[in-house]
Amino acid sequence: MKNNFICPRCKGYLNVGDYIILAADTEHKDAGLILLSPELGNYSVKTNSEFEIRAGEKYDFFCPVCQEKLATDVHDNLSRILMIDNNNNQYEILFSKIAGEKSTYKIIGESLEIYGDNKSNYMDFINLSNFK
Repeated sequence: MKNNFICPRCKGYLNVGDYIILAADTEHKDAGLILLSPELGNYSVKTNSEFEIRAGEKYDFFCPVCQEKLATDVHDNLSRILMIDNNNNQYEILFSKIAGEKSTYKIIGESLEIYGDNKSNYMDFINLSNFK
């Protein structure tokens, strides 16, 4: 069984096949669906050819089921979804909203795994005592 990714609010499933599907928009109100790899540390992205991802631009991500903003209190540049593994363990997944910035954090309790070339960017903001 593969990991499942869910919305923190509605608990709707976000992954279909080999992708996590999120709605995204920018401060310029460009909007579209974005397909992310479910493999943590793999930063490949697919979008409609008309929805251009621009390096360095900030994107807000939303649940495509309930339209809730996938935000976190940790830092304004991070989004949050949940991952459930084969053993039914639930992890918080934080990832950068900045296109091209490779920062992902997998958190359960006081355990943290970090991924990406820019993984140190938000380490000072993550307080593990605030996570379940």
